[in-house]
Amino acid sequence: MALGGVLLLADLARGSLDAARGICWAAIGAALVAVLRPVRVTAGADWLAARGLLREHRVRTDLLIQVRRADGIAPRLVLRDVGGNRVELDPGVLAANPLLWHQLETGAHRARERGLLREGAVAMAALAERIDGEGARAVLRASGLEPGERPARG
Repeated sequence: MALGGVLLLADLARGSLDAARGICWAAIGAALVAVLRPVRVTAGADWLAARGLLREHRVRTDLLIQVRRADGIAPRLVLRDVGGNRVELDPGVLAANPLLWHQLETGAHRARERGLLREGAVAMAALAERIDGEGARAVLRASGLEPGERPARG
């Protein structure tokens, strides 16, 4: 929205602003906000939700029937539950927030135990490996013991 305001002010300063151009600049600013606003992902006991610009999508993680990875320009993780609910999210969100990952992994484990989650073991294992690996590297980096380095002896 700020970019739209700056463009509007620049057009005003140039002396070429009229009603039609003002509406266009406001529309461009609103479109940028809609496109660039990140999805907000939240989780709780047995649920995960992704809130976009207009609505929230929620799945029951303990009732998941499908977890798949959709690769493309932006990789997505697609979750479906028995009620037909669907959530798409960036796997990087889970990697950046271990608590969200824990909620999803715990619910998916319950769904697997119940025999509901039949499609998604490979996607979940790959994601777990990535997230756990990044977490381990972060701990090693924070402690000064990055892979390939030897601790200094005193």
